[in-house]
Amino acid sequence: MFVYEAQDGKEHVALTTGFEPGTIDEAILVRLHSECLTGDVFGSRRCDCGEQLEESMRLLREQGRGVLLYLRQEGRGIGLANKISAYALQEEGLDTVQANLALGLPEDARDYRVAAEILLDLGVRRAAVLTNNPAKIEGLRRHGVEVVERLPVQVEPNPFNLRYLRTKKEKMGHLFPSSAVMLQDEQTTSCSSNGAS
Repeated sequence: MFVYEAQDGKEHVALTTGFEPGTIDEAILVRLHSECLTGDVFGSRRCDCGEQLEESMRLLREQGRGVLLYLRQEGRGIGLANKISAYALQEEGLDTVQANLALGLPEDARDYRVAAEILLDLGVRRAAVLTNNPAKIEGLRRHGVEVVERLPVQVEPNPFNLRYLRTKKEKMGHLFPSSAVMLQDEQTTSCSSNGAS
């Protein structure tokens, strides 16, 4: 485990497995995971963060070689207090993007420069990235890491995070199978209408 302090004072963690830092020629499996206290620690079901972290760690163990970057970018970079304020607005009916914008914040304030710098410091110049978020791929490429492949992180939607996942797909361009989000949505709608009769 390596801890990197960024210029803003935030400490980011690189958890490596199966290789020694240095210049590595082949692509390494990489997961950039943004901190989510509510999902990663408290098991909130209103997002998929904790499940994505668990699945990514499982895939890294299975591969036997890779890097997990745990990035201190709570709430897509807006911080914990703002995230909790956004949650309150979501309870009133706004989606995750609308809530951030209503608070005068960007929909996503994350910057992947520090992630790229950490990978390059570890000698990882080529990466197969575990992500559903194209912005992470673009961010790494923009800052000098060659992304050779995107591998999806597949977790099952639940009734509490379905709207959140749909918003990430429709408004933020996240890439997950339409069938998973839409099928779950149809089941939820069907159950709601069946329960109302």
